[in-house]
Amino acid sequence: MGSHFTCCLALTTLEKLQKIPPAFWAKVGIAIAAVIIIFIIVQKVLNVNKFILGGVVFIAIGLIWFNWIYYRTEPKFLTPMIDRIAPFFPSAGAYDTKQSQTPDQTKK
Repeated sequence: MGSHFTCCLALTTLEKLQKIPPAFWAKVGIAIAAVIIIFIIVQKVLNVNKFILGGVVFIAIGLIWFNWIYYRTEPKFLTPMIDRIAPFFPSAGAYDTKQSQTPDQTKK
């Protein structure tokens, strides 16, 4: 009696798995491949000179930071801090606004 129950359970589970669309399985496969690739990359990064790695991380974080300031796409919790420092840096709409004015309007 117990084997009959597990057989029916396996059939229903197998049937449920077959009803899942192939797009889902493709996404699961991509996610698993991404995890494996990230693991391999982390293993390779651990063998890199720490000074060079620090420089690359510093430049990457700086680029993201200035991109946030330029396009104002920062996370909500950083908005108060970005509001204070954004006037010192160029913004995405500043050039177009300045070009749309005549020279005598910019002096005022």
